[in-house]
Amino acid sequence: MATVDAPRMTVEEFLALPDDGVERMLIDGVVRELGMTVRRWQHAAVQVNIAHLLRDWVKGRPLPRGRVVDGEAGFRLASGTLVGIDVAYASPELAAATPASQAYFQGEPTLAVEVLSPSDKQEDIDDKVAAYLAAGVPHVWVVQPRFRTVTVYRPDALPTLYNVGDEIDAEPHLPGFRAAVAMIFED
Repeated sequence: MATVDAPRMTVEEFLALPDDGVERMLIDGVVRELGMTVRRWQHAAVQVNIAHLLRDWVKGRPLPRGRVVDGEAGFRLASGTLVGIDVAYASPELAAATPASQAYFQGEPTLAVEVLSPSDKQEDIDDKVAAYLAAGVPHVWVVQPRFRTVTVYRPDALPTLYNVGDEIDAEPHLPGFRAAVAMIFED
């Protein structure tokens, strides 16, 4: 994580930074510059596949339903951390409490999915996972397209690695959701 003497910034100050193509995240009030993100079409395809699997699950849920978002959807965690998440599921309560005019969700998603890019640094991913878990996100997936694996992190368990021969779920927080990991990496 960031050092104690690093300059602190509010979410409002962070959102006022220029849109200059540099990817940034705000972790515990400290800006982390990730540089220019290099993503490949495979990254986007994996995001779409995950969002599609989750969206199909959401459509089968009774009303009120939560919301599946992708494309670096913003979440302001209770710690003051503001992050963009590749794919996320916001509970029905969080979705209902977030007006369409608001730039980000004010609260934690039930599921946060990070799809690794060639430019991602392990330290940054580790810090994001730690921030999600510390904020109470019950399910965090780190998807590695190159090796076709998903590592699942939960606050109350050791990380679990899944590959294309496995099925993945998010019980008990996404009841009934189950998918073959291979579907995440389909062309």
